[in-house]
Order: sequence, then structure tokens, then C-alpha cells
Amino acid sequence: MNPSRLKRTNDELKAARPTKSELLELVRIPVSILVENVRSVHNVGSIFRSADGFGAEKIYLTGYTAYPPRDDLHKVALGAEESTPWEQFEDPLVAAEMIKSRGIQLVGIEQTISSQSIYEMQWEFPTCFVVGNEVTGVTEELLKLCHTTVEIPMFGIKQSLNVSVATGVVGYEIARAFKEAGGINYR
Repeated sequence: MNPSRLKRTNDELKAARPTKSELLELVRIPVSILVENVRSVHNVGSIFRSADGFGAEKIYLTGYTAYPPRDDLHKVALGAEESTPWEQFEDPLVAAEMIKSRGIQLVGIEQTISSQSIYEMQWEFPTCFVVGNEVTGVTEELLKLCHTTVEIPMFGIKQSLNVSVATGVVGYEIARAFKEAGGINYR
């Protein structure tokens, strides 16, 4: 290591990446994401990138949410759509029912009359969190299928975060909680 610099080089970062065969053996955290009707393909690409970063098991792309293969999605995801398992469903409610039938807790990320802070949530695993449309959020019908709802506390004048940013915030908070519960250790 060169003591005259602090940052790792791009080559050093790339050398630490798993190979495609090693990727299949990676341990993922028992967290998935259901994406409902997200209209921006760039947001979807960013969701893939965050999911890859925190080690999500799977992404469920539902409704009119864009899905791979798409060049514009790939440009933002930078290949994370190839490293993170995903599945596409036309109907978000069908996806939600299937997820619940597998014993996975469904958590809506939405500002509801009963939602609690993501920092107060006692996360259970496996869990799937639900994010929704950039303007209207998660639909009422889908929220009714969720076990609970949580929200990201907002301290400024804005009332919400971009859906892809919110996915990263929530994903990393759940990953932290999983690690503290004795789950995976991140490097």
C-alpha cells in the first residue's frame, strides 16, 4: 500500500470483485425488493445497483416497471442487472401473494397513518420491501397485502426521497440490522 494516497485505485477495486463463477456462490442477505410501477428506467437501473451493493437476494419488477435487457437500464445499472437475480410480473398483487406464500415478510416503504421509522423497525428475515411509483408511491391495494409499513424519517422541507435513493437507504439499513442479528459480515 502506498502511504501517500488514501483512495484505492480503480484497478484495485476491480481486482477485488468476484468473478462470474464466484458470483453464483456469493451469500446474499435474505432481503428482496418488490418494485411497483416505477416509470423511470434510470431509477430501475439505480435500484439494481443498490441491490447488488447491499447483497439483495432478488428484485421483483412489477407492473409497467422496466426490466432487462435494455441498454438504457444497463447504462445505469453497470451490469448489476446481471449479478442480481430478478423476476418480472405484470401484476404486483400476484407477485406479493407469491412472496407471502413463501413465508417472506412483506414491508411497504410508504408514509401511512401507521408507519414507523425504518430505524425503529424490528426487522424479521426473510423480508421483502416494497417501493412504488415516483409520484403516487405504493398503491393502496399493495399496501393492504403488506405485513407492516415503514418510512424514512425526513427532516428537511421535502417530504420524500427519490425511489432509487430510498431503496438504497432502506436496503443498507436492513443489511445493517441483519449483520447485527448475527447474519452476514460485510468487508
